Amino acid sequence: MRYFTQRRHFKDLSEQEVLALAISSEEDDARIYRSYAERLRADFPESAKVFDGMAVEEDGHRASLIALHRKRFGEVIPLIRREHVAGYYARRPVWLIENLGLDRIRDEAAAMEADAEQFYLTAAKRSTDAETRKLLGDLAAAEAGHQHAADRLVEQHLNDDARAEEDRGAHRKFILTWVQPGLAGLMDGSVSTLAPIFAVAFATHDTWTTFLVGLAASVGAGISMGFTEAASDDGELSGRGSPIKRGVASGVMTTLGGLGHALPYLIPSFWTATTIAIIIVFVELWAIAWIQNRYMQTPFFRAAFQVVLGGALVFAAGVLIGSG
Repeated sequence: MRYFTQRRHFKDLSEQEVLALAISSEEDDARIYRSYAERLRADFPESAKVFDGMAVEEDGHRASLIALHRKRFGEVIPLIRREHVAGYYARRPVWLIENLGLDRIRDEAAAMEADAEQFYLTAAKRSTDAETRKLLGDLAAAEAGHQHAADRLVEQHLNDDARAEEDRGAHRKFILTWVQPGLAGLMDGSVSTLAPIFAVAFATHDTWTTFLVGLAASVGAGISMGFTEAASDDGELSGRGSPIKRGVASGVMTTLGGLGHALPYLIPSFWTATTIAIIIVFVELWAIAWIQNRYMQTPFFRAAFQVVLGGALVFAAGVLIGSG
C-alpha cells in the first residue's frame, strides 16, 4: 500500500517532469524493442530487423526530446519513470512476452505504440495549460509517427514471402515445442492410466480408493513423462525448442489426461462416477484424434481408429482384470 500512495498523479507533474517521463519511456521502449530483436534474430531475422529499426526510431525521438529539454530546462533531467506515476500505462516484462511466439511479440509492439499515443492524447485533452497541451499533443503525434514508421519498416523488411516463411517457421516451432510433446503426454496420460484406474474401480467398487490410485498414477506419469521429454533432447540440433518448455507441456498434459477420468471418482456413487468417467474417456480419445488431425496432419479417421481402438483395448483390459 505504501508503494501506491507514493506514486505521483499525472495531473500533478510539471512540464519538465512530463518531458522527463517521455524521455525515460522512449528509452525503455527502445530497450524492449532491442530485446525482442535479439530474441528473434536466430529464427526470424527479418522480424528482428523490424524491431532493430523501431529501436532506432525510439532513439531518435528520445534525442529530440532531450534536445527540447535542454533548450527549455537545462541539462539536468529529473529522474521519473512510468512506475512512478499513478495511472500511467505499464509495459509487460519482456520475459512474459518473448516466449509466447512471433505473432504475440508483434501484437505487443503494436499495443505499445497505441497505448502511448492514446495516453498522450487523453492527457492533452485534460490539460488546461496551453504550453503543456501543445507538448502533450506533440508527444501524441510522435507516438503516431512511431506506428507509421513501424509500418514502413515492416514493408521494407517483411515482404509477403518473408512474412509467410517466418510464420511457417513460427508455426513449426510451436508444433515441435508445445503441441507434439503435449499430445504425446495427453495420449500417455489418457491411455496408460485407463487400466489401473478401472481395474481398481471394478475390483474394489470403492470410489475414494479409485480416485487416490488415479491421482497417484496421473501425477507419477506426468512427472516421469516431463523429465523424460526434457532429458531426451536439448533442442539444439533438432530445433524442437527449449527442453524445459517441452517437459512442462508433456508433464502437464500427461497429468491432465489421467486426472480427466480419475476426478469423477470423487463422486460417492460407484456407477455414477464410472459412467461419467467412461464418457470423459470417450471425449479424451476423440480430442486426441482431433489434435492429431489438426496439428500433425494425420487423417482424422486413421487417427481416431488408432487412438480409440488402442484406448478401448486398454480400458477393456482394466475392466477384465478388475472384475476377475
